[in-house]
Amino acid sequence: MEKIPYKLAVLVFLENPAGEQLLLLRAKPPNLGVWSPIGGKLETATGESPFECAARETFEETGLRIGAPDLHLFAMIAEKAYEGQAHWLMFLFRCKVPLPALPPAISEGEFAFFSRAAIDALPIPETDRNALWPIYDRYRDGFVALKADCAPGKPIVVEIEQTLTGARP
Repeated sequence: MEKIPYKLAVLVFLENPAGEQLLLLRAKPPNLGVWSPIGGKLETATGESPFECAARETFEETGLRIGAPDLHLFAMIAEKAYEGQAHWLMFLFRCKVPLPALPPAISEGEFAFFSRAAIDALPIPETDRNALWPIYDRYRDGFVALKADCAPGKPIVVEIEQTLTGARP
């Protein structure tokens, strides 16, 4: 079996005061040309924690300065063979501080706010549609650890490994 790299990353779910989600229309791979939450890879060479990465990425991409107390880690998902290119260990955070205004475009893409219902009609990655947003809907106030087999050519299989209270029905 061919070895593929394992990457560590965060996604940060930010809302405006009206409760709309901030999404980035990605201008670069992965997820080129589709809408996704902000995020990025952990700087493993510096020993950056997932919370530090989420705060750094939030500031770099939106200008909003936050710290660990402003973040709620609601999910950890291990994605096996995403797009056949890499395995990902993703930490999903909900920012408790509303983003007051739409950030300007960045090299990675342009931003827009969407209601949660509107997101379902957007071009978003298949894994986001089938796993990420349902995870957000159900566990954003609690915690869940999952694994997903994302190998190309097969249906994505998501398995819950652990949950903690706060899940929504």
